[in-house]
Amino acid sequence: MEKKPKEARTPLAGFASINEDLVQNILKRTPASSFASAACVCKSWNQTCNQILSKPKLASAFSLNPDQKVASQEVVNKVLSEPIRPQFAIANVIGSGVDLSETLNFLAAKLGSKTPIIVSCANGIIGRDAVTDEHQEVMLEDFWADAASKNSGFGVLLTVGFLPGLQVEAIPLLRPRKAASRMALVDKFVMDIRNYAAYVSGSTSPALVIMFGGEKAEQKPVMEKLDHAMSRETFIAGDERAQFLYKSGIESRNVHGSGNEYISDAVVLVFARDRHRASDVGEIQFHSALSSGVSTIGPRYKVVSVKEIQPETDLTTCLKARREGEQEILGGQRIIDDINNELVNKTELFIGVSKQRQCVIGSENPKLLRSLAFHEVKGGDGEHLFVSGDGIGSGDYFHFYHSDSKAALSATSNVSKNFRNLKLDWSSSQLHAGGVGSKEVVGGLVFSCWGRGESFFGHSNVDSSPFLDNFPGIPMAGIFCYGEVGRGFTMLNADDHEDQEEKTSCCCLHVYSTIYVLVSYTPAPLKH
Repeated sequence: MEKKPKEARTPLAGFASINEDLVQNILKRTPASSFASAACVCKSWNQTCNQILSKPKLASAFSLNPDQKVASQEVVNKVLSEPIRPQFAIANVIGSGVDLSETLNFLAAKLGSKTPIIVSCANGIIGRDAVTDEHQEVMLEDFWADAASKNSGFGVLLTVGFLPGLQVEAIPLLRPRKAASRMALVDKFVMDIRNYAAYVSGSTSPALVIMFGGEKAEQKPVMEKLDHAMSRETFIAGDERAQFLYKSGIESRNVHGSGNEYISDAVVLVFARDRHRASDVGEIQFHSALSSGVSTIGPRYKVVSVKEIQPETDLTTCLKARREGEQEILGGQRIIDDINNELVNKTELFIGVSKQRQCVIGSENPKLLRSLAFHEVKGGDGEHLFVSGDGIGSGDYFHFYHSDSKAALSATSNVSKNFRNLKLDWSSSQLHAGGVGSKEVVGGLVFSCWGRGESFFGHSNVDSSPFLDNFPGIPMAGIFCYGEVGRGFTMLNADDHEDQEEKTSCCCLHVYSTIYVLVSYTPAPLKH
């Protein structure tokens, strides 16, 4: 029998016979290190790899391995188990004796020197286990109790993201160790954010700001300035008080160590829309919601006088007050007793102070701002009511608020319904458009009060439920904060005790609440 010529019977072999879609499907499931090697195989593979890397991605995982190095390696391995182009990273750690600089340096080596990174201590973490993929809300006190039996404890949650069409940078609020005007420094901090946003997007208001405030720095004046400076379209979320370290993509902004002349009072990740983005890049959108966990109780009061004292631990305001419409000045303990008599169960008390203040940045024209600020009630005597923080003035009005798990559960259910309606709207729009430009859910972020969680609600994963119920399986990362930052979100639940001024006041620093940020992406229309 005559043999066929060799070249005629040599079949297409290996990947040469696989179509482009299948190659992309295989490559996007390879670990980041193998993916980098695959990009060098040939020109067509390199183009496919670039297409994969150009898509939005949020990757997150946590590890509770008591060995800090092992835990850090586990979360990095999980987050980089699929291709991603790291644009920013946030690591939140829990435990005792944590070395933040070790985690920061490890992540910088793994993710690249130009990637903005923030590492912070949290009061709890929310996400999926890097090993088991099980979703958990891990509260710090429960973690410590469990770790005590093992004589060690460490946990880390790592979130890495790439959001095409946006640029991201870490910008710190720096304070010299020597005396300086803090208001001038806050002004500079706000201007640094605005200047970066303007340089990137042409607008001084970024799309999103994620903030971590220092443990000992008062953030109310910072948030007032940011609220004044940003348009209503700018969302701000984060943790009011935390130990943190950061690494900016711009080396001159990196100030660390006790030997430096500056202290970092806060740091933000600024997400600004790129005005030079390519025409084939779609649009990232942020969708926000707030679940409030407090309710008003008792009448409205008017502040008669204030006196601020600075003990060793916390700034305290002593104030005298009277009920609205009455002339008698009431003792602080009497006011507290009256409020407690109305409560069925004793809970934490706060006052929500309605303020109207002139706010100005640098040489700009002043602007009248109306805000609602919470202050924890610390006690009272025959004359004064003692509350945490400062910034309260004579003539301000306030209501009492108390932590309320039923209100929080109802508010969380409303957030879940709103997300469900959002998902239905997207599905309807996609049907009408024939699937063209279909919106994709990239992931979600959660910033919840450390007082919530299982002990507050009586069962677990309540704060995660709006995402778990509506977008199961999406990358989600969250923390329990000591003061949750949320600007640009729906205000408190409607309450008969609240007046119109409180309902319309902007509140940026919340108590017993949870802040949600959902990230979506709409691909650019196909070119014909």
